[in-house]
Amino acid sequence: MDIPTRLPTLFLSHGSPMLALEDSPAGRFLDQLGQQLPWPRAIVIASAHFMTDRPMVGGHDRPHTVHDFGGFPQPLYQIQYPAPGHARLAEQITQRLIDAGLNAKLRDNHGLDHGVWVPLRRMYPQADIPVVPVSVMPHGTAAQHYAVGQALAALRDEGVLVIGSGGFVHNLGDLDWQHRDAPMPAWAAEFSEWMHRKLAARDHAALLDWQAQAPNSRHAHPTVEHLMPLFVAMGAAGEAPGVRTIHRSHEMGSLALDAFAFD
Repeated sequence: MDIPTRLPTLFLSHGSPMLALEDSPAGRFLDQLGQQLPWPRAIVIASAHFMTDRPMVGGHDRPHTVHDFGGFPQPLYQIQYPAPGHARLAEQITQRLIDAGLNAKLRDNHGLDHGVWVPLRRMYPQADIPVVPVSVMPHGTAAQHYAVGQALAALRDEGVLVIGSGGFVHNLGDLDWQHRDAPMPAWAAEFSEWMHRKLAARDHAALLDWQAQAPNSRHAHPTVEHLMPLFVAMGAAGEAPGVRTIHRSHEMGSLALDAFAFD
């Protein structure tokens, strides 16, 4: 019997949906990332664009591709990511969340939003690995999302890749839309550096209190859903995981596209 290779958990910043098409440092990073990891038997991905008031798990065996955005070039809307789902795994994950005291629910008709298919299309363009999406709670805390991740931690030993897909700094109202290579403003750099220091120090207490402790936290994340996948990935890595920064770049000034591996 083959013994699954233990996988890291990942936090990926997916940025603009144009990441699916454009040549960029973040895109080229994702193009190589899938080849550098052990091949997963399934992918479980917590997306900033699957927002609910309680943990939910997508259980469709053939999830549709959702184009949940507007105002972008037409070729973006023609992209399909026909990865299969995994209904049985989705049911097992829902039960694990319930067993952990979380009020989880299975959503058996859920598709793949762009927080899922944009990074996966670049990592695994063949779209043949089963994908199970997991929601984030825009009114939830970092600790609640960390608990969701903890309930998923055993998946690492079962050949399942757990990903949190969000954005490291994400304030769409403060982007320089006309200048993709604009420098990062000081407020975003200060928030980013604080987060990097706390991640490197494995200071989970500070990270789970990021809204109160991190400089410029409200400016960096006027709404929290794009950072919450980070805490799912942290929790899913198990007790006291190591952390590696596996990518750093930014676009349009403050759109930070940093990525991390926890193992």
